[in-house]
Amino acid sequence: MEMVKLTINGNEIEVPAGTTILKAAEQMGIDIPTLCFLEELSSVGACRMCVVEVKGARALVASCAAAVAPGMEVQTHSPAVMEARKMILDLMVANHPLDCMTCDKMGDCKLADLCYEYGVKESIFKGEKHNYPVETSNPFIMRDMNKCILCGRCVRACAEITGQDTIDFINRGFDSKIAPFFDTELVDSDCVFCGQCVSVCPTGALVEKQMSGKGRRWELSKVRTTCPFCGTGCNFDLWVKDDRIVGVASNTDAPANGRALCVKGRFGWDFVHNENRITTPLIKKDGEFVEASWDEALNLVANSLKEIKEKNGSDSFAALSSARCTNEENYLVQKFTRAVMGTNNVDHCART
Repeated sequence: MEMVKLTINGNEIEVPAGTTILKAAEQMGIDIPTLCFLEELSSVGACRMCVVEVKGARALVASCAAAVAPGMEVQTHSPAVMEARKMILDLMVANHPLDCMTCDKMGDCKLADLCYEYGVKESIFKGEKHNYPVETSNPFIMRDMNKCILCGRCVRACAEITGQDTIDFINRGFDSKIAPFFDTELVDSDCVFCGQCVSVCPTGALVEKQMSGKGRRWELSKVRTTCPFCGTGCNFDLWVKDDRIVGVASNTDAPANGRALCVKGRFGWDFVHNENRITTPLIKKDGEFVEASWDEALNLVANSLKEIKEKNGSDSFAALSSARCTNEENYLVQKFTRAVMGTNNVDHCART
């Protein structure tokens, strides 16, 4: 592998050819701010927050999209760089609602964090502001395009992670925005509501509708779990407040799925607290369902199966397994059918 030597902030480092300046700086423990960059997505250098000064270059360079070169000398926090980053934040805030006190994303907003770091309280620029209506027509995602900074993360996540290409940039200049084809609402588009766009949004432009008003991020704790809806084994974090689930967050360390989740995994958790959910086994007595202990219910099932086998023979029993179960659960179903019930009458929905 070809290696490249360069200098960052006066210190020399050697990295593989093709490494970006941003990644090389990270290896040295240097934090370069980003808004549009995300590890799982392609780099486009759209927000320019990651600009650095490269000796000999005519302009500041977007470190997330620029590869290292032999002998390159980089300054990541020079006066010119710091001034440029603050100006970029000023321009973003100029057309951004400063309603942080009531924004659901406060505490998890990358824009707010960077404004705090660079001392941007309000914009020095005055002018026209967008007044887009907040989109609340679908049950999963709230879209407030007034808070969009056009970083393009959601566009790339939809195309590169989900493969849907439902949203993209439309219009030009001040009227640029991100929307589905013909600027329709998500509910009227080809959106599958996987929520990848929400998981990558650095501001309050996209938020989970179910989490709205349920708590600020610092009030919530995260609990790692596995999705129960199918056998893929997707992992994610549950947002929990006062021992109640209020939402789901992608966990990029998940071995089976990374950031990706389907609509059920991300938004289908509300059954946990449904008042109609059955939490105790029910068995029929005198034609009515009554509550029973787990031991009582399992003994009833075991005795009933034993009775059927003894009366009608093993082949009177059959089991149908599901692709939505784990491999281990499907193995146990066929093992029980063959070893306990004594029949090969076992099938699986995915066989056809």
